[in-house]
Amino acid sequence: MMRRMARAAHKGTPAPAAPAHQTIAYGADPMQNLDFTPPPGAKGPVPLVVFVHGGGWTQGNKDNATGSWKAPHYTSLGYAFASINYRLVPQVGVEDEAGDVAAALARLIADADRLGIDRHRIVLMGHSAGAHLVALLGTDERYLARVGLSQGDLAGVLPIDGAAYDVPSQMAAAGSYMQGRYKQAFGEDPARQRTLSPLTYAAAPNASRFLFINVQREDGLAQAKALADALRRAGAQVETQSFDGRGLQGHVEINRRLGDPDYAATPVVDRWLKAVFGG
Repeated sequence: MMRRMARAAHKGTPAPAAPAHQTIAYGADPMQNLDFTPPPGAKGPVPLVVFVHGGGWTQGNKDNATGSWKAPHYTSLGYAFASINYRLVPQVGVEDEAGDVAAALARLIADADRLGIDRHRIVLMGHSAGAHLVALLGTDERYLARVGLSQGDLAGVLPIDGAAYDVPSQMAAAGSYMQGRYKQAFGEDPARQRTLSPLTYAAAPNASRFLFINVQREDGLAQAKALADALRRAGAQVETQSFDGRGLQGHVEINRRLGDPDYAATPVVDRWLKAVFGG
């Protein structure tokens, strides 16, 4: 699947080289690590964008599923950028993947002074399965609480083209191929599926700000709208934006090209980040 996704991705203009990064372990497992890239010439604590890759909860990593534009683009804006690995199904459950994202965030915050991070200006961004995981942390505070954090430690949450915010309804609507993927990740117990659905927790408390960006995939748009509407009713500041692109190619392109100045989603995300970070 990852090869198919790579072939489907829009080539576009090559991204510039990113500043040097350091790899940081946040747990004992080989997959529990992250790449941290500071902005060049940073002075004082800087905002941080943390990216969580996709891959259907069963594959992918920070080296092949982050996209080449994010690190150079966001560091050029004066933000630090981190891209995390997490353990994968079937080695662990989706619950553990969400726990890994929380643990990685806790490690970054614990190292905030050394890394030059402003711990009060952190955005979680994730694509596909990563969009589900960041939305889950932004709604179900238990994952953050287990590592000594809260949703107040998130300045914002940015899910990219996710489609599993209400897991039972998404599984019911999925085709045969994705049915198998969802069953592998979420099992067949409706109670567990609801427990892993961000929509279950949208009543509050939640992270204070969200931006959902999607391409023209019917299920992704419907799932994002349902969660966005519920979060607004609970008092969160929520924006939704959709862009050209269909099917697998559009799903991949919005991730691979985000940060490319010639891609339509890039200035939308830049504007939102500037507002969230306050500068």
